[in-house]
Amino acid sequence: MSQVIALVDDDRNILTSVSIALQQEGFVARVYSDPMVALKAICDNPPDLGVFDIKMPGMDGMELLRRVREFSSIPVIFLTSKDDELDEALGLAMGADDYISKPFSQRLLIARIRAILRRQELERGEAAADSAEPEPPRLERGRLVMDPARHKVLWDGRDVSLTVTEFLILEALAQRPGVVKSRNQLLDVAYSDDVYVDDRTIDSHIKRIRRKFRAVDPTFDSIETLYGVGYRFDEQ
Repeated sequence: MSQVIALVDDDRNILTSVSIALQQEGFVARVYSDPMVALKAICDNPPDLGVFDIKMPGMDGMELLRRVREFSSIPVIFLTSKDDELDEALGLAMGADDYISKPFSQRLLIARIRAILRRQELERGEAAADSAEPEPPRLERGRLVMDPARHKVLWDGRDVSLTVTEFLILEALAQRPGVVKSRNQLLDVAYSDDVYVDDRTIDSHIKRIRRKFRAVDPTFDSIETLYGVGYRFDEQ
């Protein structure tokens, strides 16, 4: 059975183009330009995943997510027209799963949707499996603790909210402290093979990861840039 994606955006051009792309990939797309209509539809007939624009008149994406979370834990990706750190931190704290900034690649959005749905399926499979089956081990590197089973990150015991992509990149770096990872190696970790993403995208993700860690520890400097080579994690 095809998986259902709910698109909520006041830009009808985006609704049309993204819904066509999703249908071509085998998804069922439900489109809503009115967040109130979307809220009722999601409540009455929940989709497998929601894609919400943050900036919408009347009810914005944050409020829509807050209301959806009162009755559903469906994964949600936010579309944002600007790099707003406050909105991002709040959205992740409320339970958003990832962010994509406008203008965005439809192929990238679909790749992120597939990744989140795959993760959800794995979590469901783990829940249904024998409770004695071991969980993926926690990754502990100095003051950093990463729990892949719960998508949880701690620095000095304090929560750091990362998107799915940011988590994968940091995990790849932290698995082998001191070892340099090139941008291409990090792209292979974070994105599927059929999605073209410029390697400078990794620089943007690293910048956002650093910013989030420095919000809880202004002295954070464990991700080192080696210009022309890549990045490495220094255990502290």
